[in-house]
Amino acid sequence: MTDGTGEKDLDLAAFRALVLGRGRELYRDLPWRRTRDPYEIWISEVMLQQTQTSRVDGRWQRWLERFPTPAALAAAAPADVLDEWQGLGYNRRALALHRAAQAVAALGGELPSETAALEALPGVGPATAAGIRAFAFDLPSVYLETNVRAVLLHELFPGEERVSDRALAPILRATCPTDASDAADDPRTWYYALLDYGAYLKRTVPNPSRRSAAHARQSRFEGSHRQKRAELLRVLLAHRGEPGGVGFDAIFKELASTEEKAGRRPLSAPEVEALLDELSREGFCRPGDGAWQV
Repeated sequence: MTDGTGEKDLDLAAFRALVLGRGRELYRDLPWRRTRDPYEIWISEVMLQQTQTSRVDGRWQRWLERFPTPAALAAAAPADVLDEWQGLGYNRRALALHRAAQAVAALGGELPSETAALEALPGVGPATAAGIRAFAFDLPSVYLETNVRAVLLHELFPGEERVSDRALAPILRATCPTDASDAADDPRTWYYALLDYGAYLKRTVPNPSRRSAAHARQSRFEGSHRQKRAELLRVLLAHRGEPGGVGFDAIFKELASTEEKAGRRPLSAPEVEALLDELSREGFCRPGDGAWQV
């Protein structure tokens, strides 16, 4: 139904009431919801990107024990940061966190609350910045992630395909509370309700977020280029304590063993060299005197 101008005629008050009610019913007491520390929330937001909540619970706590503050993360060796990130996928995010922590440390050690300042940090995009603003600072934001999209599409765009974020963002601007004066209905509570209702919908109905124009099916990991990069980095990290690094022959043999055990063709020497050069250009490793190290 439209309002005569081509825009959808939405009962946003009823939508808000429904979401807040489902949020109270479905609330998940997750560890990162027990803090308002911007750094701790930032780490949770990055870890939760394309990663199941159950995998992050435990890893988030361990990360904070090892790197409890932005200053501690900034001072850490990149190899230690990458080592702690292993198993969470998308290793670029670990390097981006490290660079962003160094930028935060240079600014005095406190994460900013302004959207532009947050998005200026390496690896911090609109969704991460919005999550930090809402969950750490209780500030209004447009927090568009997959569970939030699921709710909007299920309730307000039933049956519609390829719905753009451009159509969804104004709804979030209109429905997100503008301040934290009501503890039962503030930006933090509002987005927790959307997240929990969205998680419930994805378990109980065909995933509504697949009807988003932003939805992209994740490619197969095993045997992919990403898998080979990740395995190469794992080999390099396993040898990071060796003086001078690890030689090419050892890297080649370990990668060949991994691929053969998985029933895949071993990489050729030129393919391994190309992977090493690729990781080196991105800052994951560096060549030494006939060897490589993280």
